[in-house]
Amino acid sequence: MITITDKAKSKIDQLMQESNMDSSYFLRVSVKGGGCSGLSYNLDFDNEENSGDQFFEDRGIRIALDMKSFLYLAGTELDFSDGLNGKGFNFNNPNASRSCGCGESFSV
Repeated sequence: MITITDKAKSKIDQLMQESNMDSSYFLRVSVKGGGCSGLSYNLDFDNEENSGDQFFEDRGIRIALDMKSFLYLAGTELDFSDGLNGKGFNFNNPNASRSCGCGESFSV
């Protein structure tokens, strides 16, 4: 399961509202090969379910993960930072043994 902080929920709600997305849309979180540490995080909005999707809900946000991504992301917390040292979504992944400096890729 992925959990979402209050700041991340606020930003997700804002982005969905600005894009006029209705309740059929959900947050798709996935892991792709690449990045300086080997695996990279991917976030997107989607309204079509894929075979094998795992669905979770936290703070009213519906989240979809494919099975491969679920294995890498179980227990991860999604946060959002808007501070001076960087702006964007951050993954606090307990499964990552190493992360790159920008926080966009990791290895296990």
